[in-house]
Amino acid sequence: MNSNEQQQMLFLQLISSLHGAALMQMGKMKNPANDKLERNLEQAELTIEMLDMLKEKTKGNLSNDEEKFVSSVISEVKLNFVDEKAKDSK
Repeated sequence: MNSNEQQQMLFLQLISSLHGAALMQMGKMKNPANDKLERNLEQAELTIEMLDMLKEKTKGNLSNDEEKFVSSVISEVKLNFVDEKAKDSK
């Protein structure tokens, strides 16, 4: 694996890690440390902001596939966040 491929893999793992963290923070996935659903929407919002920041900071430096992946992850977590916020309004 060359350096470029390794960097791409690490970047995708970082985005995937933040994706999983956001879903966990919204109570959509169990925390593997304690096998419980936990919900912290403030933390989830911060994680989503980090994903947005990474997308902005890497603009023009990503392959088409990387760009699509990042955009897809951000869309998914934002839709889930809106869903969770709506539960608080009921």
